[in-house]
Amino acid sequence: MTQSIAILDFGSQYAQIIARRVREVNVYCELFPWDAPQEKILAINPKGFILSGGPKSVYEKDAPYIQKFILESGLPILGICYGMQALTHALGGQVDSSAQREYGYAEIEPLISNTPISNLSRVWMSHGDKVTRMPEGFIALAKSGNSPFAAMGDMQRKYFGVQFHPEVHHTPNGTELLKHFAIDICNVKPEWTPLSIIEESVKRIQAQVGKERVLAAVSGGVDSSVAAALVHKAIGDQLVCMFVDTGLMRHKEGEEVVSAFRNGLGAELVAIDASEEFFFALAGVTEPEQKRKIVGEKFIRLFEKEAKELGKPKFLVQGTIYPDVVESSAPDRNKAERIKTHHNVGGLPEDMEFELVEPLRYLFKDEVRLVGEALGLTENLVWRQPFPGPGLTVRCLGECTPERVSRLRAADYILQEELSREGFLGKGGKASQAFVVLLPVKSVGVMGDQRTYQEAAAIRVVTTEDFMTADWARLPHDLLAKLANRIVNEVEGINRVVYDITSKPPATIEWE
Repeated sequence: MTQSIAILDFGSQYAQIIARRVREVNVYCELFPWDAPQEKILAINPKGFILSGGPKSVYEKDAPYIQKFILESGLPILGICYGMQALTHALGGQVDSSAQREYGYAEIEPLISNTPISNLSRVWMSHGDKVTRMPEGFIALAKSGNSPFAAMGDMQRKYFGVQFHPEVHHTPNGTELLKHFAIDICNVKPEWTPLSIIEESVKRIQAQVGKERVLAAVSGGVDSSVAAALVHKAIGDQLVCMFVDTGLMRHKEGEEVVSAFRNGLGAELVAIDASEEFFFALAGVTEPEQKRKIVGEKFIRLFEKEAKELGKPKFLVQGTIYPDVVESSAPDRNKAERIKTHHNVGGLPEDMEFELVEPLRYLFKDEVRLVGEALGLTENLVWRQPFPGPGLTVRCLGECTPERVSRLRAADYILQEELSREGFLGKGGKASQAFVVLLPVKSVGVMGDQRTYQEAAAIRVVTTEDFMTADWARLPHDLLAKLANRIVNEVEGINRVVYDITSKPPATIEWE
């Protein structure tokens, strides 16, 4: 069994980022709620524990705590922010409310040389409480102007705590600290690579489906394509792929998907044009959660109908990835507030006739791309722009009519064309995701001395490493001007273009 690190989530907004940073150094890890059952946590064969931050005080009623079996395991522990305070409290130290809270950048002074801490100076803090007395056996490793114990360690038991957040990019060299803990302290072999992911996934898929036929839902997005390719590698001709043209796809996407699967992957593909059915089902619907549920149920009902002609496959493949699970607040892994329902996580009907196969369920987007490349998928397919399962429904705000979706598709194609020409898209591109949103808002304009009253379009271009957080891309002003000019002049029905400069958080990447 793969050696791993268990990350216990005490409610931190950065918990998923800790997991991503650990995997970046080729160490497998899984994220659990702080109170997850012992058998589930130990089932992944952890060689150490990382305790995340959290919003509580250790002295609050019902505050999260470290379960007894973790302290009795004899395994190394790294506590981050609240995790450090919880470790201190559990071992008899003292935690107090700080008169001066630290949020944002802070300077720390390492107290011991030749450790990963000694390579840190500027770090990211986010805390109101602080350790005022270390537990017995600990020594101070660093201090800050507000925290006498910004980092501490018990070298004999291999227990460590840091008041700052090494997982965020705002802490330079923070990943090196996590790497040192996972590989040097916990002695986990860095074997989590695309090839090992494929090998383990193939075994799991084969064990789950046996000799049964499997149906794969492919949407043209990266995730569904890689998921289907992974299942195809595992079971070959047992897999049949199905592409449903909903009428909600990007420019010429249907043609590209059919070509990629039939000619590139060599998999059996059934293509269905169901655009009229989807537009009929969405008529008059404007609420985004309702849109997602309608699209999700329509997909499943179509699959069930077509499956009868294919011998009723028992299993359905979906390209669910970890951020989908986190944002939909799946109860088995995360207790965060639901942000939105992903149609391939929480928007499926309860009475569907399939058992799901989700080989990418706990992979981040960049891991999915690396797996896709290792499987031999084309660069164009692996590095194409992420696309939501409900398609353009969630980018066409308000009612999704054929006319409005066609308008949106045309504007989005202009954006993709211009950004590709300028080197913003594709592998090595300067942007991670880019798309146009059609707004259900009309404004007055003037074209050819004539008054217009037409819709507005918003351009959304972001940069991100893990899609858990994102920042808006700083596009050159000349490029923005060209985009606005082309969209207004070439797309009938749009007379105003705006640029979204909101980061995630507080916004999500998609508008709906």
